[in-house]
Amino acid sequence: MTAAAPLDSAQADFITGGVSIIAAARDDGHETTVSRAVGCRVSDDLRRVTILLAASQSGALLADVRANGSIAVVFSEPRTHRAIQLKGTDAALAPLEADDPHRMAAYRARFAEQVSPFGHSEAFVRKILGVAPGDLVAIAFTPSGAFLQTPGPKAGSPLRSSVT
Repeated sequence: MTAAAPLDSAQADFITGGVSIIAAARDDGHETTVSRAVGCRVSDDLRRVTILLAASQSGALLADVRANGSIAVVFSEPRTHRAIQLKGTDAALAPLEADDPHRMAAYRARFAEQVSPFGHSEAFVRKILGVAPGDLVAIAFTPSGAFLQTPGPKAGSPLRSSVT
């Protein structure tokens, strides 16, 4: 029997929306490497998550993923602090899809909407989330753990229902 997907469609919509996406990996000495992602896609069956990153800003993280396949990614909505964390042990570089540059641009626009109430302009967001042509890379993984990370008494609990 096949295990249920770790995400439901509402959660997939959440992590591909205008949320902050921070990926972390670790080296063999368990030192953490971190990078900001610039977009996300989820497979149609909700079993695989792919994050998009700037290779030039993610060298250590990419090296750690290549070395051991471990990854943790936090998706956090700036306005509400709603957050989920996905962990995987099979992370690997993945081919880009033709729509990924468009996906990245759409993500940047949605993120700009999220942070504009805090005084951050769209130009600022384009600057911090800008990726030069040819610098975009993808990491795909199968979530082996999914956790609610919204601050409060349920933070760290396994994710079982929609993030709403």
